[in-house]
Amino acid sequence: MMGTEDQIVRSLRLTAFVTTLLALSALPARADGFITPFIGYHFGGDSSDCASLTNCQAKHTNFGVSIGKMGSVFGFEEDIAFAQDFFAQTPGDQGSILTAMSNLMVGVPAGPVQPYAVGGIGLVRPHVHASLNPTAVGGDSNAVGYDIGGGVNIFFLKNVGVRGDIRHFHTLQDVGLLHLGKLVVGQKLDFNRASVGITFKF
Repeated sequence: MMGTEDQIVRSLRLTAFVTTLLALSALPARADGFITPFIGYHFGGDSSDCASLTNCQAKHTNFGVSIGKMGSVFGFEEDIAFAQDFFAQTPGDQGSILTAMSNLMVGVPAGPVQPYAVGGIGLVRPHVHASLNPTAVGGDSNAVGYDIGGGVNIFFLKNVGVRGDIRHFHTLQDVGLLHLGKLVVGQKLDFNRASVGITFKF
Protein backbone atom coordinates (compact mmCIF):
# COMPACT_ATOMS: atom_id res chain seq x y z
CA MET A 1 0.00 0.00 0.00
CA MET A 2 2.83 2.38 0.91
CA GLY A 3 4.59 1.57 -2.36
CA THR A 4 1.45 2.47 -4.30
CA GLU A 5 1.19 5.83 -2.48
CA ASP A 6 4.87 6.56 -3.18
CA GLN A 7 4.32 5.83 -6.86
CA ILE A 8 1.35 8.21 -6.94
CA VAL A 9 3.38 10.98 -5.26
CA ARG A 10 6.29 10.48 -7.70
CA SER A 11 3.91 10.52 -10.66
CA LEU A 12 2.28 13.75 -9.49
CA ARG A 13 5.66 15.38 -8.92
CA LEU A 14 6.74 14.38 -12.44
CA THR A 15 3.47 15.78 -13.81
CA ALA A 16 4.07 19.07 -12.00
CA PHE A 17 7.62 19.24 -13.40
CA VAL A 18 6.51 18.53 -16.97
CA THR A 19 3.63 21.01 -16.65
CA THR A 20 6.09 23.68 -15.48
CA LEU A 21 8.39 23.07 -18.44
CA LEU A 22 5.49 23.22 -20.90
CA ALA A 23 4.19 26.42 -19.34
CA LEU A 24 7.58 28.09 -19.49
CA SER A 25 8.18 26.99 -23.08
CA ALA A 26 4.77 28.39 -24.08
CA LEU A 27 5.54 31.84 -22.73
CA PRO A 28 6.64 34.44 -25.26
CA ALA A 29 10.04 36.09 -24.90
CA ARG A 30 8.38 39.35 -23.80
CA ALA A 31 6.32 37.83 -20.98
CA ASP A 32 5.89 40.12 -17.97
CA GLY A 33 7.16 38.94 -14.62
CA PHE A 34 5.16 39.70 -11.49
CA ILE A 35 5.23 39.33 -7.74
CA THR A 36 2.13 39.61 -5.53
CA PRO A 37 2.39 39.61 -1.73
CA PHE A 38 -1.09 38.99 -0.33
CA ILE A 39 -3.16 38.61 2.84
CA GLY A 40 -6.50 36.86 3.27
CA TYR A 41 -8.42 34.11 5.06
CA HIS A 42 -9.67 30.57 4.54
CA PHE A 43 -13.34 29.58 4.46
CA GLY A 44 -15.53 26.56 3.83
CA GLY A 45 -14.61 22.89 4.02
CA ASP A 46 -12.16 22.09 6.83
CA SER A 47 -11.06 25.68 7.51
CA SER A 48 -11.35 27.46 10.83
CA ASP A 49 -14.64 28.99 11.96
CA CYS A 50 -15.71 30.24 8.50
CA ALA A 51 -18.55 28.34 6.87
CA SER A 52 -18.62 30.57 3.78
CA LEU A 53 -17.04 33.66 2.30
CA THR A 54 -19.65 36.00 3.82
CA ASN A 55 -20.73 33.92 6.86
CA CYS A 56 -17.51 34.12 8.86
CA GLN A 57 -17.56 34.94 12.57
CA ALA A 58 -13.82 34.72 13.26
CA LYS A 59 -11.48 35.23 10.32
CA HIS A 60 -7.99 33.76 10.80
CA THR A 61 -5.39 35.52 8.69
CA ASN A 62 -3.22 33.83 6.12
CA PHE A 63 -0.44 35.47 4.14
CA GLY A 64 1.79 34.57 1.25
CA VAL A 65 3.26 35.52 -2.11
CA SER A 66 2.65 34.66 -5.77
CA ILE A 67 5.54 34.89 -8.24
CA GLY A 68 5.38 34.21 -11.97
CA LYS A 69 5.28 35.34 -15.57
CA MET A 70 2.34 36.17 -17.81
CA GLY A 71 2.37 36.18 -21.60
CA SER A 72 -0.32 37.37 -24.00
CA VAL A 73 -2.75 34.64 -22.83
CA PHE A 74 -0.91 31.97 -20.83
CA GLY A 75 1.30 32.24 -17.78
CA PHE A 76 2.86 30.35 -14.91
CA GLU A 77 2.78 31.05 -11.18
CA GLU A 78 4.29 29.74 -7.94
CA ASP A 79 1.94 30.44 -5.01
CA ILE A 80 3.13 29.98 -1.41
CA ALA A 81 0.90 30.70 1.61
CA PHE A 82 0.78 30.05 5.36
CA ALA A 83 -2.06 30.20 7.91
CA GLN A 84 -1.29 29.96 11.64
CA ASP A 85 -4.79 29.15 12.97
CA PHE A 86 -6.36 27.08 10.24
CA PHE A 87 -8.55 24.54 12.06
CA ALA A 88 -11.45 25.16 14.48
CA GLN A 89 -9.70 24.90 17.81
CA THR A 90 -10.02 24.73 21.58
CA PRO A 91 -7.51 26.43 23.94
CA GLY A 92 -4.12 24.78 23.71
CA ASP A 93 -4.63 23.32 20.23
CA GLN A 94 -2.32 24.07 17.34
CA GLY A 95 -3.35 23.83 13.71
CA SER A 96 -1.55 25.56 10.85
CA ILE A 97 -1.20 24.91 7.14
CA LEU A 98 1.39 25.64 4.45
CA THR A 99 0.61 25.45 0.73
CA ALA A 100 3.07 25.65 -2.18
CA MET A 101 1.39 25.32 -5.58
CA SER A 102 2.64 25.40 -9.18
CA ASN A 103 -0.09 26.85 -11.39
CA LEU A 104 -0.89 27.45 -15.03
CA MET A 105 -2.59 30.78 -15.72
CA VAL A 106 -4.98 31.94 -18.42
CA GLY A 107 -5.76 35.63 -18.53
CA VAL A 108 -6.17 38.91 -20.37
CA PRO A 109 -3.05 40.93 -19.48
CA ALA A 110 -4.13 44.11 -21.26
CA GLY A 111 -5.72 47.30 -19.99
CA PRO A 112 -6.17 48.38 -16.38
CA VAL A 113 -8.56 45.49 -15.49
CA GLN A 114 -7.00 42.06 -16.06
CA PRO A 115 -9.02 38.94 -15.08
CA TYR A 116 -7.37 35.51 -14.91
CA ALA A 117 -7.96 31.86 -14.02
CA VAL A 118 -5.44 29.53 -12.35
CA GLY A 119 -5.08 25.83 -11.65
CA GLY A 120 -2.29 23.49 -10.66
CA ILE A 121 -0.83 21.01 -8.20
CA GLY A 122 1.67 21.13 -5.37
CA LEU A 123 2.33 20.61 -1.67
CA VAL A 124 -0.20 20.94 1.16
CA ARG A 125 1.45 20.62 4.58
CA PRO A 126 -0.82 20.73 7.68
CA HIS A 127 0.57 20.81 11.22
CA VAL A 128 -1.78 19.71 14.01
CA HIS A 129 -1.63 19.00 17.74
CA ALA A 130 -4.76 18.11 19.73
CA SER A 131 -4.55 19.09 23.40
CA LEU A 132 -7.40 16.72 24.33
CA ASN A 133 -5.58 13.81 22.74
CA PRO A 134 -1.85 14.39 23.33
CA THR A 135 -0.91 10.76 22.62
CA ALA A 136 -2.42 10.79 19.13
CA VAL A 137 -0.16 10.87 16.12
CA GLY A 138 0.00 14.44 14.92
CA GLY A 139 2.77 16.76 13.86
CA ASP A 140 3.54 17.61 10.26
CA SER A 141 2.33 15.68 7.24
CA ASN A 142 2.92 16.27 3.54
CA ALA A 143 0.24 15.71 0.91
CA VAL A 144 -0.05 16.32 -2.81
CA GLY A 145 -2.99 18.56 -3.64
CA TYR A 146 -4.46 20.78 -6.30
CA ASP A 147 -5.90 24.29 -6.45
CA ILE A 148 -8.23 26.00 -8.91
CA GLY A 149 -9.66 29.51 -8.96
CA GLY A 150 -9.22 32.96 -10.35
CA GLY A 151 -9.29 36.65 -9.74
CA VAL A 152 -8.57 40.06 -11.20
CA ASN A 153 -5.72 42.56 -11.18
CA ILE A 154 -6.66 46.24 -11.32
CA PHE A 155 -3.69 48.42 -12.26
CA PHE A 156 -3.87 52.03 -11.11
CA LEU A 157 -0.26 52.53 -12.29
CA LYS A 158 1.51 50.90 -15.25
CA ASN A 159 3.32 48.30 -13.13
CA VAL A 160 1.47 48.43 -9.80
CA GLY A 161 -2.03 47.12 -9.12
CA VAL A 162 -4.40 45.54 -6.62
CA ARG A 163 -5.32 41.84 -6.87
CA GLY A 164 -8.45 40.08 -5.61
CA ASP A 165 -8.33 36.27 -5.68
CA ILE A 166 -10.42 33.22 -4.64
CA ARG A 167 -9.13 29.63 -4.83
CA HIS A 168 -10.23 26.13 -3.88
CA PHE A 169 -7.70 23.65 -2.44
CA HIS A 170 -8.07 19.88 -2.11
CA THR A 171 -5.55 17.19 -1.13
CA LEU A 172 -5.26 13.98 -3.13
CA GLN A 173 -4.01 12.11 -0.05
CA ASP A 174 -5.34 11.61 3.47
CA VAL A 175 -3.94 13.87 6.21
CA GLY A 176 -4.53 14.50 9.91
CA LEU A 177 -7.23 17.08 10.66
CA LEU A 178 -7.94 18.95 13.88
CA HIS A 179 -11.63 19.31 14.77
CA LEU A 180 -12.90 20.66 18.12
CA GLY A 181 -9.86 19.50 20.04
CA LYS A 182 -9.69 16.04 18.49
CA LEU A 183 -7.25 14.74 15.92
CA VAL A 184 -9.03 13.06 13.00
CA VAL A 185 -6.85 10.99 10.68
CA GLY A 186 -7.53 9.44 7.30
CA GLN A 187 -9.34 12.31 5.59
CA LYS A 188 -8.62 14.56 2.64
CA LEU A 189 -8.30 18.28 3.28
CA ASP A 190 -10.70 20.60 1.46
CA PHE A 191 -10.95 24.40 1.79
CA ASN A 192 -11.11 27.77 0.01
CA ARG A 193 -8.98 30.90 0.25
CA ALA A 194 -9.90 34.53 -0.37
CA SER A 195 -7.12 37.10 -0.55
CA VAL A 196 -6.19 40.65 -1.51
CA GLY A 197 -2.70 41.62 -2.63
CA ILE A 198 -0.51 44.20 -4.36
CA THR A 199 0.85 43.15 -7.76
CA PHE A 200 4.18 44.49 -9.01
CA LYS A 201 5.03 43.82 -12.67
CA PHE A 202 8.60 43.84 -13.96
